[in-house]
Amino acid sequence: MQLGVVGLGRMGANIVRRLALSGHTCVVYDRNPEPGKILAAEAGATAASDLAGVVAGLAAPRAVWIMLPAGQATEAAVQELAGHMEPGDVIIDGGNSFWKDDVRRGAELRARGIHYLDIGTSGGVWGLERGYCLMIGGPKEPVDRLDPLFSALAPGRGDIPRTPGVDHLDPRVERGYIHAGPTGAGHFVKMIHNGIEYGMMQAIAEGFDILKHADSPSLPPEHRLELDLPGIAEVWRRGSVITSWLLDLTSAALAQENDLASYSGHVEDSGEGRWTVQAAVEEAVPAEVLTAALYTRFRSRQDHTFAEKVLSAMRKGFGGHQEPGKGK
Repeated sequence: MQLGVVGLGRMGANIVRRLALSGHTCVVYDRNPEPGKILAAEAGATAASDLAGVVAGLAAPRAVWIMLPAGQATEAAVQELAGHMEPGDVIIDGGNSFWKDDVRRGAELRARGIHYLDIGTSGGVWGLERGYCLMIGGPKEPVDRLDPLFSALAPGRGDIPRTPGVDHLDPRVERGYIHAGPTGAGHFVKMIHNGIEYGMMQAIAEGFDILKHADSPSLPPEHRLELDLPGIAEVWRRGSVITSWLLDLTSAALAQENDLASYSGHVEDSGEGRWTVQAAVEEAVPAEVLTAALYTRFRSRQDHTFAEKVLSAMRKGFGGHQEPGKGK
């Protein structure tokens, strides 16, 4: 199948590469022409010089995946693409847009006969190798039509054991992607996913902060423990109940640098944590852990603890996120 891809950063470029591995072809565009040239050579993509060129390079019915920062960049791309598209075409927002913006855009485009899908995309810089967990919102017809693309991007069953009693579920969920519901559902589910991620990361980070300070001079000498943090992280990866990819990333970071001295502990938030807390308030659902994790990120920009260095290391590990002043 064909897919247009707009925005060729870390994830956008690797989406093109992963699709190419399954024989799909892409027409790509980025305001910086260099990634398009690279993908033309590596993945057989066709590099367009503008958004009109992306649409022109696709056969109807067209599908264009936008992988840009949430907000004005995505909004402008959606509106410009829609101006070049025809009824039956599909615009996909695979970034991290606010789900209520999806509801609005979906309604606007539906009136013009253009389909709109919002896809929460998880996988970070490892998506090319591991695949992307996809949470898809939008109408059924274009979701089903584009299934070969989503199947190629998803991780597949892999070696994860089957969960007992899942035979009644949509078989796609075992392959790592789901049609989550109507327009807005994809990004809503991804928003909650990232809110949970904040809480899990915070728990791991605070645990290692306590371990690091087990030999604090403020403790009685007989109660001071000098602990092997890299070793603890590694052993917990192997059979413990808190085994996770986040723990894998923590272990890798500590193995390279057990004091994480190269990390300042300044931890940004990408928006989804705030929106998750906002949704909890609107629904009157208590979310103490997720709210506290968000506020800790705010505090990290004023003073830094070892826990925040662990958080920074995890964010760099799964998403390539750099601390301010430490590169792009």
